[in-house]
Amino acid sequence: MAPFRKILHIDLDAFFCSVEEKLNPSLKGQAFAVGGPPEERGVVTSCSYAARKFGIRSAMPMIKAIKFCPALKVVGSHYAEYQAASKDVMKILKSYTPLFEQISIDEAFIDISDLVQPGFQIAREIQSRIFQELSLPCSIGVATNKLVAKIATNVGKSRNRGSTPMAIIEVKPGQEKTFLAPLPIEEMWGIGPKTALKMRRYGIMAIGDVVKKTEKEMEALLGKYGRILHQHANGIDRNPVVADDNEIKSISNELTFFMDIDNESELLSALTSLCIKVGYRLRKKQLSGSSIKLKIRWPDFETQTRQLTLSQPANQDTVIISSAKKLFYQIWKKGMKVRLIGVGISQLSPDFQQLSLLDQKDQREKHLLKAIDELHQKYGEKALMRGFHKTSFHPWKD
Repeated sequence: MAPFRKILHIDLDAFFCSVEEKLNPSLKGQAFAVGGPPEERGVVTSCSYAARKFGIRSAMPMIKAIKFCPALKVVGSHYAEYQAASKDVMKILKSYTPLFEQISIDEAFIDISDLVQPGFQIAREIQSRIFQELSLPCSIGVATNKLVAKIATNVGKSRNRGSTPMAIIEVKPGQEKTFLAPLPIEEMWGIGPKTALKMRRYGIMAIGDVVKKTEKEMEALLGKYGRILHQHANGIDRNPVVADDNEIKSISNELTFFMDIDNESELLSALTSLCIKVGYRLRKKQLSGSSIKLKIRWPDFETQTRQLTLSQPANQDTVIISSAKKLFYQIWKKGMKVRLIGVGISQLSPDFQQLSLLDQKDQREKHLLKAIDELHQKYGEKALMRGFHKTSFHPWKD
């Protein structure tokens, strides 16, 4: 019989707020929210546990949050500090094992199966180190697989909603199914509100109710995912912790024209298409980037580059396009012929939903891009084109 795996899921508690408290200790114990101001239709990106007592939560319009708590303090975001703190945390986790998988700016899995110490003991040590060395609280789930470890973390955090959880929940080998059974179906990783509603109509209220159905019944209800869900409800998840040994440093696209181009409209059309490709590749890999770079090569093969740093990581087409255009006009002057043009983005970091909650416009952009990406993935890149420019001329080799 193969030995059981020891998987840890580490989730930083109210991460943005914890970093803000380090930057400004007077915020400790206060009801505050990180996000945009209410007069600019800002949205709550993260909120302190003191604020959560008033019913405030992430993604809530800031104006509504202030109605819930008139004394709420609104704090602007400091993404550079969040990224730096995240890197420090991940460095600690990597010191325990090379089997490390970061899934967002504040979450990661590690596989510590090769370590002799009990999983709970290592979890306690990691939690203590992160708090003592970085002044950041975290909660940890310990289990034999990634699915149960993550759910264990969520359960630990939910047991103490009024203050920083700093929870550690361990699910012993063989207890996975028992642990999951009484939990609401929404606790299952991957179950959204619509799917949960559909399942409740079918009489499935808790994860344990899935086990009472056959795999065929679940497949009839949810398609292929129904069979996978049935396995998950039984506590079975064989997905490995994937170590990223080939970390992507940058994503770029460039093109060489069939003929040298000096037409401004055609150059901008080409530039826009490149930016869209870069954005699509970023989102496909669930990444965002902070540094935009533009490269232009003239007919004599001389090459010029310019780059700029964004105030926060992004993967939206509009952000990449506007940045690339700004750089373009720093280099190109009317009448100059171009042989090659390229766009790249670096300083990459895992994309996470909270970054898109700064305002409603950004939120709509995320939803639109998601729909477009799904169409491209299903029908190809030419299935749908956004209308950024009047011209659709694409005189390059693909």
